[in-house]
Amino acid sequence: MNQKLQAFDRLLKIMDELREQCPWDRKQTLASLRHLTIEETYELGDAILDENMDELKGEIGDLMLHMVFYSKIASEKGAFDIADVLNAICDKLVHRHPHIYGDVEANDEETVKANWEKLKLKEGKKSVLEGVPRSLPALVKATRIQDKVKGIGFEWDNKEQVWDKVNEEIAEFRVEEEKGNQAEMEAEFGDVLFALINYARWNKINPEDALAKTNKKFIDRFQWMETNAASEGKQLSDMNLKEMDIYWEKAKKVFK
Repeated sequence: MNQKLQAFDRLLKIMDELREQCPWDRKQTLASLRHLTIEETYELGDAILDENMDELKGEIGDLMLHMVFYSKIASEKGAFDIADVLNAICDKLVHRHPHIYGDVEANDEETVKANWEKLKLKEGKKSVLEGVPRSLPALVKATRIQDKVKGIGFEWDNKEQVWDKVNEEIAEFRVEEEKGNQAEMEAEFGDVLFALINYARWNKINPEDALAKTNKKFIDRFQWMETNAASEGKQLSDMNLKEMDIYWEKAKKVFK
């Protein structure tokens, strides 16, 4: 524990020194760091997806630096410091885990999540959806919305009903597709995605992770196609679809 505290204290001291002595660090504001933090978060996500522990360690460090940086700027404004941040999250965790620090009983994950949402409403939130960030990517946001409303019981009885909803939304999309109504097609396609995300949740599949892995798989296969075609003096852009499909099938065998 002492080594962990020493390491954290070292980071705080370095932050103080950089803020005072480095022209770039002195110039930064809460707003200027925002897009960098978002970028670092995606890099952390890539490291997790790749299961690269060395990269993961580095990306966690980058994000830790950002949290310390925000706290440093806030302390300069007289708003709060890193101690306030850490104590606040500790207090929140204790309050929202009464099954650990109180007399509430919760023996499974779903009960814990439901209690969490109810506690947040008691804390003064007017809606269970207040905690869903506006700027979340749509796929992640849909998942979080569904998780939130499930916490207060707004949920289907079984996943067969959810699959029926998926098919219902697909049918409605096809109707609008036949009409050629672009605006309605977009609306219905959104409903299809929302229903599919809900079905994924019922099957304990994180749709963002699933799609991210599919994207990575496609990139790996396609780049293998490009490399192997080039090694044979060919380019994919000069091939027809049937010729490219031969390389695609080979790539599928390499990246199963």
